[in-house]
Amino acid sequence: MVTERLILRPWRLGDAEQALEVYGDNRVARWLSPAMDRVSDASAMRLVLQQWMGEDERLVPPAGRWAIELRNGNRLAGDAVLLPLPPGDEDLEMGWHLHPDLWGKGYAVEAGRALARWAFAKGLNELYAVARSTNNRAAATARRIGLEWVGETDKYYDMHLQVFRLRPADLDADR
Repeated sequence: MVTERLILRPWRLGDAEQALEVYGDNRVARWLSPAMDRVSDASAMRLVLQQWMGEDERLVPPAGRWAIELRNGNRLAGDAVLLPLPPGDEDLEMGWHLHPDLWGKGYAVEAGRALARWAFAKGLNELYAVARSTNNRAAATARRIGLEWVGETDKYYDMHLQVFRLRPADLDADR
């Protein structure tokens, strides 16, 4: 997927060094799902990328994982995901992680809207985003993408989380 400033593409093992700059940063790691900790070195990052690439091959579209690359300069900015939410994999979660130097520039919103348009074109009727109650930045980003706050739950990841939902009409209304 290509947007005005971004390329969303499959992960490559060669992304490990730049991905480590994102996933090795404590400012990012503190918000990762319980299934993932801060990545400590390039070797560990390569293992994570191998796992993600293998998982991506087994996911049914529109689910997937994408590296976000800046169009000007080929810098890896972070990632965007559409993944089944545990425990039942009934709902599809939209997520994003960016290098902290790139926070506040609208990249997560741009990537999120591109993913949503793509997922809705594939026939999906709704997407969700979840955020810890203290992650104000993620909640604000979800709202800017067009997701609507629908409440809080302990259903996902065995954590108390805010839940946001996006439907095709919500994305269209934002235009």
